[in-house]
This record gives sequence, C-alpha cells and structure tokens, in this order.
Amino acid sequence: MAEAPGDAKAVKQDDKGKYLDAKGDPTFSVQAGWTVDWYTYSGFRRYHSECHVCHGPDAEGSTYAPALKDSVKRLNYQEYFGIVVAADRTSPAAKTRSCRRSAITKTSCAISTIFMFISVQGRTIRSLADGRKA
Repeated sequence: MAEAPGDAKAVKQDDKGKYLDAKGDPTFSVQAGWTVDWYTYSGFRRYHSECHVCHGPDAEGSTYAPALKDSVKRLNYQEYFGIVVAADRTSPAAKTRSCRRSAITKTSCAISTIFMFISVQGRTIRSLADGRKA
C-alpha cells in the first residue's frame, strides 16, 4: 500500500488556479458559504455525469459499487490515480466488478478534479451537493 493520504489543506495554488497540498497533490479549497474552487466544482460536474450512476450521489456508494468518499480517507492521490487508470482492476469491496471502461474513458482527463470533489465529500462534515451534513 502506498503512503497514507496527508492533510488535504491547500498550501499553494498553481498558475492555473488548481490548489495543491503539501505533497503537491491536487486538493480542494472551500471558502466561506461553502464556495469551492473551480476545479472541485468541475470534479462535481464530471463525477455526476458518469461516476454517480454506480458510486451513488455524493460518492456515498451503492449496492453495486463502493463509497468513494470512504476510499479517499485511506488512499493517497497516486494510489487513487493508479486504480482509476487500471480500470479493469477489481474493486476490493465488490470483488467481481470494476469501473465501466466507458466511464473511465469519458472522465480520464478529469481524474484529478473528480478526486478533489470526492475528497471534499470524504474529508469534510458537509455534503457539497445539497448542503446537508454528512
């Protein structure tokens, strides 16, 4: 297993506006009023265009696929990236299923932004999608 995820706190912002943590991995920025950065919002949109069909709203999981918001509590970005890129890897929770290749193909350019959205869902006490407490 790779190194555990570190503190998700944004320590810097690159020239394109993406927030990074102390390790240089993509992370989120939540401002007053639960306003999020553009990349996290983009991840929300991309997640709900493909991933939520199996992984449920707000990354809460379903009877078909695991809760991704729980995964980001134990996976760092590199490990998450490796799992997504190797789309045929069997999910430990599902044992026999893996992400649909069509979903991976459609979201491959947004892997980091989807990770940012899922990280907010898994590492905060409030859901971004509807404002309710998790």
